[in-house]
Amino acid sequence: MKNPALTLPRKWPRVSFGRPSNRAVILIGLAAYAIVSWIILNSPDTPPVRFRINPVRLVEASAVLKLHVVGALSAFGIGAALMMGVKGRGLHKRLGYAWVAAMAITAISSFFLTGLNGNQFSWIHGLSAWTIIGLPMGITAARRKDIAGHRKQMTGMFTGGMLVAGLFTFLPGRMMWSIFFGA
Repeated sequence: MKNPALTLPRKWPRVSFGRPSNRAVILIGLAAYAIVSWIILNSPDTPPVRFRINPVRLVEASAVLKLHVVGALSAFGIGAALMMGVKGRGLHKRLGYAWVAAMAITAISSFFLTGLNGNQFSWIHGLSAWTIIGLPMGITAARRKDIAGHRKQMTGMFTGGMLVAGLFTFLPGRMMWSIFFGA
């Protein structure tokens, strides 16, 4: 007979250290962004921070960068609508394909953009590569009626690709930072 003091209660919560939740990814991304921004802003020769929109750098940017920004903004807007809207209906499917196209444009165009890491690819390009792999996987999951797998793939790409990677485009010294907070 087992000793009751040594057995776990039947309703003991199971602890799983698998894939982190989207909320955890967002919180970790925000914390990393805050730390990196603080380091950059406290370095010598940092210009003052002012909120004023100055789109000159974007207007003068290359066509690939403009395409990348349009794709990212489209994917963010469509993705936010998909996250808040009713799932499984015809509108969700049509918006979903538009979102996939916008994400593909954003990911593919990123491979023609360097600068965060000199003239080499950075870790953000790894997210782009994963997006190109993950988009067909998410579509395939939906077609196979694997709704949990579809939700996991697409929500993960929206969280990692749009929210976390998008947040890092606003690091001090980068183009999006200079458009909104530069001198």
